[in-house]
Amino acid sequence: MAMLKSILKDRLLQITAVIAVLSLFLARPRLADINFSTLWSITAMMTLIQIFNHLHILDYCAYRLTGYANNTRQLVWLFLALAFVSAMFLTNDVTVLTLVPLYLYVAKQYHLPEILPVTLISMTANLGSATTPFGNPHNIFLLAKFDVSVSQFFHWSLPLALFSIVVITIYTFMIKPTPISTIHTQQIYIPRRPTVLAVIAALFVFAGVLGFIPAWVGAVITIILAFALQPKIMSHVDYATILTFVGFFIVVSDLSQNTMIKETLSAHINSPLSVYFGSIGVSQFISNVPTTVLFAKFTKHAAALLYGANIGGLGTLVGSMANLLAFKQYTRYGSSNSTRFLIDFTGINLITLAIFTIFGWWMIH
Repeated sequence: MAMLKSILKDRLLQITAVIAVLSLFLARPRLADINFSTLWSITAMMTLIQIFNHLHILDYCAYRLTGYANNTRQLVWLFLALAFVSAMFLTNDVTVLTLVPLYLYVAKQYHLPEILPVTLISMTANLGSATTPFGNPHNIFLLAKFDVSVSQFFHWSLPLALFSIVVITIYTFMIKPTPISTIHTQQIYIPRRPTVLAVIAALFVFAGVLGFIPAWVGAVITIILAFALQPKIMSHVDYATILTFVGFFIVVSDLSQNTMIKETLSAHINSPLSVYFGSIGVSQFISNVPTTVLFAKFTKHAAALLYGANIGGLGTLVGSMANLLAFKQYTRYGSSNSTRFLIDFTGINLITLAIFTIFGWWMIH
């Protein structure tokens, strides 16, 4: 019952469900428009994430790293490095949910700055997740939808990743390198055998996302492993995200069958630049995941949509689910006023969005 309540409380799922019901007045969804490979992959990733959470692997890495910082700037560097790498494999949402509370816990102990570092952690998680096919759900969808090869994907994503590292590093020089005393790290035990099994399961999941094996294989393996380790793991899986994607597919299927909508969208997103700028703009209002699913139905410009959707995660609080999660975590654990955080967070994100929009335009122009 608690799990059901948690699913039903998900705001994005609620909005998607309402839109999906309304879209049924336009047409009936076609089974062929539902990308089951994407749903299997997302199910596998959501389950794998909870297995890693259960084993406290990311917590262990974070606590180990904090012991190496001599000043505030170094501490932020360590958090951002972990945020970038972990988002590549465990998604931006999980990274934000784990690292933001941990950083705020350390910041309170040593009276460290909060707003800029938390904002940078959120932006780094968004940009890091754009680097790999399995870093976020819409990358998984794009690979399946456009049958993009692994080499082609990294040909697009690696320049964005390198540029992201440069920009984020420049931001960190706004943080004063105030000396801090030795941080007392928490001892976390990582069980060896379950961790090895989790890594093996992750390899199957990644192979499914990349198309080397059927996506359902990774999902089945992770579900079996979750039940074997602790059945309660499955109660923490983000089913709302899976159901939200089902809703996206239904909405897009119905919209694509409406002649007026189909002609309007086809007319306005018929070039790489229109897809790129359009996906960035729409992401600011409905988030980058539904924008990706919607635009993919009406364009074949995969690179433009990849850049637009991932860069569109920056900007407003709605641009990415990770942004909303960062705000939610700050309002719960932060010291400053949440309004002040929202203003600064949005301002820094919009400036960064402008910078990356120019970079993305240069990449696809």
